[in-house]
Amino acid sequence: MVRRVLRVSHLLLVAIALRAAPLAAQIEWGAQATPLATMAAPAPGGSNRTEFRVVAPTLFGMLPLLHGHLTVHVMLDGEGLTMSGGELSLGAWGESYEDRRHPHTWAHEVLVTVNDPVRLPAGVRWSLTAGKGFAAFGTEDPMSRPAMIYPVNHHFSQVLERAVVVGAVSWRAVTVEGSVFNGDEPERWNEWPNWSRFGDSWSARLTVRPTPGLEIGGSIAEVKSPEHRQGAGLVHRLVNFSARYQRLTHIGEVYALAEWDKTVEGGFFSYYSGLAEVQWRRYQTGLRAYLRFERTDRPEELRLSSDDFRTIRPHSENGNIGITRWNVATLGAGKPFSIARLPVRFETIGEAAYMHVTTLTGVFDPVQWYGRNDLWMLSVGLRIGAGSPMHRMGQYGAAMAGPMHSMNEMKME
Repeated sequence: MVRRVLRVSHLLLVAIALRAAPLAAQIEWGAQATPLATMAAPAPGGSNRTEFRVVAPTLFGMLPLLHGHLTVHVMLDGEGLTMSGGELSLGAWGESYEDRRHPHTWAHEVLVTVNDPVRLPAGVRWSLTAGKGFAAFGTEDPMSRPAMIYPVNHHFSQVLERAVVVGAVSWRAVTVEGSVFNGDEPERWNEWPNWSRFGDSWSARLTVRPTPGLEIGGSIAEVKSPEHRQGAGLVHRLVNFSARYQRLTHIGEVYALAEWDKTVEGGFFSYYSGLAEVQWRRYQTGLRAYLRFERTDRPEELRLSSDDFRTIRPHSENGNIGITRWNVATLGAGKPFSIARLPVRFETIGEAAYMHVTTLTGVFDPVQWYGRNDLWMLSVGLRIGAGSPMHRMGQYGAAMAGPMHSMNEMKME
């Protein structure tokens, strides 16, 4: 029954799109892409490696209907075309990629939200969201955060691209969310979730906003066999605690995020992660600077003999050959500019990351794999955007903190 509801929601999106022309003024939309050159020193194999990719080419929007009681969320992602082999990113892992960030699926978010279908006591808002998107767990997608290169903990802090049903209730400063979804991760960029597995996984999140700009959250999730599409893998149990702050101050726009994660695979393997990042943006020029520190444990698996950046997929999850700990410091800056009267935003970005990786358990040796324990990444990119800035992915309906907004907004204050 629930699978039918999800499929109907996607058909409803198509029908709305065909009739959306008269509603164009109501649509809040945006587009973004970042041509990016990245050097890893060293990459797997011990030599330096430089690659160019167009990352996060996205088209996204929100369409409110029925006086706000129905909202359509859509984000289309073209990484399957522009970076089908993944993005060079030391420490990244997941979906059969190692030291590369996998391309997201083309339908990153396709959801329908029903807002306050039945009126509750004054001050109480609630919503029900169905479609393909984020489970109610952890923090927002790194795509809408300051840094260009994703953190190592991406698959510990977000549960994304699932067939999901999310319920949210908000009262004053407190929001409670719960979601059910399919446990399997995508195997290819053009793949839909395994509908037969819908409902085998769940999550819950509590968010408190005690003062304007401050969010404190806690999440738990049980994800069945994410690495094995047919469901024969281990259950992952995830915990996330976070605090987020974003305000306009007399010195500029200030943003900060801190989070802690614990993930347990089937009771056998435990991984921990801690991350803190800050950003300051100057009002007059839009110049921004950011800093991120991270310590994350990463599972290590056997690589393909033909490709140092890929692992066997699906695997039986007894292929874990060790756990490494990644200590990463990332520093970056961005400067927006415009060209004549073009309705397009531009931002030049430079970023450097220093990484120290060590072995916690197992036989995987970073020195043998990379040539040393200390690694560097340097990236230079040009972010191009139009329309609205990218929204904070993963919050829907009554759980949304506010309008579409992100830390890479790139507009002059």
